[in-house]
Amino acid sequence: MKLLKISLVMILIPLFFSIDSEAQTIQSKREDIYHRGWIDLNKNHKMDPYENQKLDIKERIEDLIARMSMEEKTCQMATLYGYGKVAKDQLPTKEWFNKIWKDGIANIDQHLEGSPQTEYSRPPSKHAQALNEVQKFFIEKTRLGIPVDFTQEGIHGVHHDNATCFPAPIGMASMWDEKLVEEIGHITGKEAKALGYTNIYAPICDLARDPRWGRVVENYGEDPYLASRLAVAMVKGIQAEGVVSTLKHFCVYGIPKGGRDGPCRTDPKAPLRDVENIYLAPFRAAIVESGALGVMASYNDYDGIPITGSKEFLTKKLCGEWGFKGYKVSDSDAVKFIFSKHHVAPTYKEAVRQSVEAGLNVRTTFNPPEVFINPLRELVKEGKLSMKTIDERVRSVLRVKFLLGLFDHPYVEEPLLSDKIVHSKKHQELALKASQESIVLLKNEGGLLPLDKDIKSILVTGPNANESRDVLGTYGPINVKMITVLEGIKNKVSSKTEVKYVKGCNLVDKEWPESEILPNPPSETEKPRIEEAKSIAKTVDMVIVVLGGSNRTCGESRSRTSLDLPGFQPDLVKAIYETGTPTVVVLLNGRALTINWINKYIPAIIEAWYPGEKGGQAIADVLFGDYNPGGKLSVTFPKTVGQIPMNFPHNPGTRGKGRCRVSGVLYPFGYGLSYTDFEYSNLKITPEESADGNVSVSVDVKNVGDMKGDEVVQLYINDVVSSVITPVEELKGFRRITLKPGEKKRVSFSLVADQLSLLNRNMERVVEPGVFKVMIGSSSDDIRLKGEFEVFSGD
Repeated sequence: MKLLKISLVMILIPLFFSIDSEAQTIQSKREDIYHRGWIDLNKNHKMDPYENQKLDIKERIEDLIARMSMEEKTCQMATLYGYGKVAKDQLPTKEWFNKIWKDGIANIDQHLEGSPQTEYSRPPSKHAQALNEVQKFFIEKTRLGIPVDFTQEGIHGVHHDNATCFPAPIGMASMWDEKLVEEIGHITGKEAKALGYTNIYAPICDLARDPRWGRVVENYGEDPYLASRLAVAMVKGIQAEGVVSTLKHFCVYGIPKGGRDGPCRTDPKAPLRDVENIYLAPFRAAIVESGALGVMASYNDYDGIPITGSKEFLTKKLCGEWGFKGYKVSDSDAVKFIFSKHHVAPTYKEAVRQSVEAGLNVRTTFNPPEVFINPLRELVKEGKLSMKTIDERVRSVLRVKFLLGLFDHPYVEEPLLSDKIVHSKKHQELALKASQESIVLLKNEGGLLPLDKDIKSILVTGPNANESRDVLGTYGPINVKMITVLEGIKNKVSSKTEVKYVKGCNLVDKEWPESEILPNPPSETEKPRIEEAKSIAKTVDMVIVVLGGSNRTCGESRSRTSLDLPGFQPDLVKAIYETGTPTVVVLLNGRALTINWINKYIPAIIEAWYPGEKGGQAIADVLFGDYNPGGKLSVTFPKTVGQIPMNFPHNPGTRGKGRCRVSGVLYPFGYGLSYTDFEYSNLKITPEESADGNVSVSVDVKNVGDMKGDEVVQLYINDVVSSVITPVEELKGFRRITLKPGEKKRVSFSLVADQLSLLNRNMERVVEPGVFKVMIGSSSDDIRLKGEFEVFSGD
């Protein structure tokens, strides 16, 4: 059956393409290499060990390594960026026989991903067939037939034309729903595979510890436990579909000095204990628990050593301690930066040597692969890099390709099915569910929400009210049609409701970002817009002001010096407030914001993050009560940028009051309101004394309100007395549950020894005897029940 499918693909491919004459010379006559149960990859008319599916992968790898030339090996250590970036051709041409990848290539990244660059991105079947055609070149036209790994971004859906678009990761984290994140992973992997991709650069395992940092939007929040559980779930989902999950950005990447991004991604300030306990935790969990097969080495250094040139991290930590079995790619120019930015190598060639010696398998960046491969070959010829090291790096790349089954089933076998898979109705329904779950209700004074669908008139205003492009986030699907907040509201209200819209103001003013430190009053063009919104607000029954950020203010290389709403957005909302008309603020943004004035004066506030393609519908569902919001913040909202760092977890005494300082936070980690209320009771901890650190914790949670709703039950612990300082609270369990009015559920957690462990003064991971406090609640600051247990020495 497999042979039949492969043969059918090869017959169908020419029917779906209008290939130029050069490409036709490549595919004109297929070599007869496909046999029942194996492919004659080296075209020698016999089954060699590396072609034999029945042999152990290790045996197949060793046979192939022994057959490979130095040129072929080094080609397995570089990426070819796809069409429109480095590759000049959409499909193979005769010129490919003169390119360095005539001897193979490790992977091809972002090939034919979206229009208008290429005609092969849509429909999905056409893209799958195009990647099949590219794969045919490597299978049929290279000496050993080593397949290529097709890589692509995909942190909230595959980075491809019209793939299913989910909330940005910071929003996914606010769902606090491992099962749903795993389902998103499944869909990401399923759509990737249907499109022909075999390796997805997701999830991002950095932590959002500094809200000034531009890439906060791409992370699963600030807490190592929450991020770890969601990373594990995402990897499981993606890899269950036969697609590699490549973790980003290893490691200590997300805390550049001062939160500064772009060229300044350097010099993170974190003690080794924090690196081990906090910053490495999501990576470790994703590899040890889920077996992630890819890791991207980051740009930055740690303690004066570039990560991409660090044997401690890339080899000893990843492979030695954690048992990583996949391959490591560099983040763009990370190899070059060893020489050009960090200045720990006198030449680029020496930077290449350091990266490979440290454990890097594949260099990935936006220039031709020979820029890396040629120096690599020179180093081997000069005796500065051993073939033993090269072989070891190539083994990892080949292992992943064997694990993916690419040597045996290198093609998308039923490409016509791809059109039914990518962006299917079922996948869109899950995207809506994710958007709904990601929404956090920050304030609802006087029960203003939910609104009546029969309300007489509404003004929808604000720079993000009708925005559909720049509030989707990055490194996810492209050319997506998003439902805007305005559209969602219009679709939700009754036919009797008059919905008015004016933009009110631009997202940023023309002097931004300099205006963050030297504000200007609204210009002559902005004043009339704000006044128009104010004037209309006086005539309606309700105003919904949609504010926040965009891809221009948050994302890679989009760090900020302020956390205030940019531009004249504060002026707009203040003008609306002055009318006395009831007002709701909806935030579409990618980082924590210091919205102190809004929090004090506006009665209802919704945090929707970048909510994905169904965002406007989900927000309208919440505004009008068709969905009861249950999301919880995955990051702390400080009151002012001057409080930073201000995040969770934190050690004792780090948030104390001072005579000249603002204390406290605006919204704590884990915070989020509901349209109903929940009652906690009957906390039980068993055993109360444990020799092994394994403890069960359970609690009853009841919906005591009159509306169905979700609650995220959160379990925190505190090691009362320890040999080293430990946090005031550490998240060690969470469960999102749905309860009908009056319904009660028993929620149980299992604590294991590793969750109670710490790094002692000798940096040894141990569980120390002593008392542990247990705290159960609705947020880190809303603890409803407390208890304790004791771990005693078994000696």
